[in-house]
Amino acid sequence: MEQSQDLIKGIQKGLLQWYDFHEGCEALYIGERAEPLAEMLVEKGLKVFCATFPEVLCQDRQNGYGHRFNYIVCIEALERVTDPTEALRAFRGMLRQDGKLLLGMNNRFGIRYFCGDRDIYTNRCFDGVEGYRRVYQKAEDAFRGRSYDMAELKDMLRQSGWSCFQFFSVFSELRNPTLIYAEDFLPNEDLTNRLFPFYHHPQNVFLDERMLYGDLAENGMFHQMANAYLIECGMSDDMSDINQVTCSMDRGKENALFTIIRKSGIVEKKPAYTEGEKRLKVIIENGQDLAEHGISVVTARLEHGSYIMPYVDGEVAQLYFERLIETDVEKFLQEMDCFQGLILQSSEIVKQDLGDGEGAILRKGYPDMVPLNCFYTGGEFVFYDQEFCVENYPANAILARTITTFYCGYREANRIISMDTLFERYHLAEKREKWIQMEGMFLTELLNHNQLSVYYNQHRINEGALNSNRQRINCTDWEYRKLFVDIFEHADTRRLILFGSGNFAEKFLTLYGRDYPVYAIIDNNEKKWGNKVKGIEVQSPDILQQMRKDEYKVLICIKNYVSVMEQLNALGITEYSIYDANIGYGRKMDARPVQTSGQKGKELPKKYHVGYISGVFDLFHVGHLNMFKRAKEQCDYLIVGVVTDEGVRRYKKAEPFVPFEERIELVRACRYVDEAVEIPVQYNDTKEAYKLYHFDCQFSGSDYENDPFWISNKNYLEQNGSTLVFFPYTQTTNSTRIKALIEKRLM
Repeated sequence: MEQSQDLIKGIQKGLLQWYDFHEGCEALYIGERAEPLAEMLVEKGLKVFCATFPEVLCQDRQNGYGHRFNYIVCIEALERVTDPTEALRAFRGMLRQDGKLLLGMNNRFGIRYFCGDRDIYTNRCFDGVEGYRRVYQKAEDAFRGRSYDMAELKDMLRQSGWSCFQFFSVFSELRNPTLIYAEDFLPNEDLTNRLFPFYHHPQNVFLDERMLYGDLAENGMFHQMANAYLIECGMSDDMSDINQVTCSMDRGKENALFTIIRKSGIVEKKPAYTEGEKRLKVIIENGQDLAEHGISVVTARLEHGSYIMPYVDGEVAQLYFERLIETDVEKFLQEMDCFQGLILQSSEIVKQDLGDGEGAILRKGYPDMVPLNCFYTGGEFVFYDQEFCVENYPANAILARTITTFYCGYREANRIISMDTLFERYHLAEKREKWIQMEGMFLTELLNHNQLSVYYNQHRINEGALNSNRQRINCTDWEYRKLFVDIFEHADTRRLILFGSGNFAEKFLTLYGRDYPVYAIIDNNEKKWGNKVKGIEVQSPDILQQMRKDEYKVLICIKNYVSVMEQLNALGITEYSIYDANIGYGRKMDARPVQTSGQKGKELPKKYHVGYISGVFDLFHVGHLNMFKRAKEQCDYLIVGVVTDEGVRRYKKAEPFVPFEERIELVRACRYVDEAVEIPVQYNDTKEAYKLYHFDCQFSGSDYENDPFWISNKNYLEQNGSTLVFFPYTQTTNSTRIKALIEKRLM
């Protein structure tokens, strides 16, 4: 947890840590000294004074400050005062003639608000977009703060006497700065894979912000709809020479860098911490190694502790590939072949491709040799930012990452050439899971996903929730309930037919097939007829016309369901619903009597009604028994989920000693367990279990209490009215110790 908090603080410091502060100067920070940005100013070697707005606006305090400060830093504080113009005038009297005022302001027209995020001050959607006309209407309305748009901010600055200032647009936002752009500069890359939006209430979001950046830029709206602004103000026009700043503070101290594009035509990489200085030397060495192997790289040098290279006014390869696949598919494939050749050329091959799906092994592999880190200019691919090198690395892992990166950034490409087609073309399909897993491990370690999982779960959108929100908007309340909520209505009295035979159908059968038997699966794709999904044959939709409409119910299990709805409506079929894989419908379960605990005649209700425990429960022992007993003492009905043998192999990379059928029988036989259930391999996390069982509490061993993954689960449950309780771990007996003793005696 401590490491996670340090990373989060570092991310917040990134808003200004790149700025060229002069050591030894005096700075006034509007806020508390313990805040991350105040800490950052101290770390930069400034003499920092902290004050709140009531203090700053006090005339005696202003007179005492005089023209004293080299810097005034005010982030998300000016928005909390009723008269910002007064505060801006006061700042002028506190700055030295060559001083700088740095303001961080939220934009009420930020794209995040149009995507559904709530206003940070009113905690409601669209209040800022409407200019707060529905709040602060009466004298008794308490003012909590408000955001302003660019025009309002510029007007306030001019009214308060500031004539020299420049705006920087901040994405994703002030507390999670990733990309910072001067207001006269636009990105020359696809931001879909670079930028992950940050929301205060992601559960409200119904529109994917990442899909809009390119269109906003093309229509002159990129800066007007930035989520926030960093504003540099001075007494003269001597301003920072900055076009763009890319922050990578989520990588931790050794890997965190700022990439700064300056108006002078150079690109500078600066380490965020001294621990990162060696990273710059590695980038230089990697570039030299690639050049020696005939790979074109952007020329760079080290200078005064920074990595310097020229600004290349060229097309990023990601955009080049996007343009090609839309205009010339054959050329796209040729250039993709060329890219594969460059990967193979980048280092000596220590093991040739033997045709076994593993491909060639490179002496040095560069996992970041992807279109995002490459220009297409002068008729060739020119690479940059090759920070990472792994010895004896599969070329196929790099090529697979190239393909997945391209398709993640440009999903529309699938309608022209599917990603599967490219995996087949380059013989990647056989080991596909391995290549995707290698990429996941690389990114997870680099971006500290495990340490930041709780933080990201709180502030990033879930695509399933986004789709569910969109569906609500498209329906009346009655339609939404009929189509998406009450999907099991009449499922007990009519034959249930699934329309669609893909992942959604498979998930439905896995989670609900036992409780709601499926009569048939139908699909419009003739190629799928005759195939089986979980043992049920896929048939033509024509079977619907051979049955009476009152004897079946159709459940649409397709992500893009609109065309199927139209098809059913045209046939006069009205008894249908849509399976939303993100919604937890709850499993059909037997009635659970409310039990009580306590002395006879003084019985008390238990703390929880339904409890849940998950685990492997290999070599069943007293530690498992103690957990079940303690859990049953706190809940009326205890469900225990047991991991399958395949799940143990896949996620624990081990072979269970006791087969699944025997393990679940042992658990089921325990008198404290009311129900033992199989945990599906693909849907094995806490969220899926909660959607199925709607338990009031999940119980787990205390050995996971500080694990970021389990902390994330706890937060999810508490957001949904449940919780997670950790029991003390049984130190004397556990499966790991028993297995070690068995192995020792067998040796």
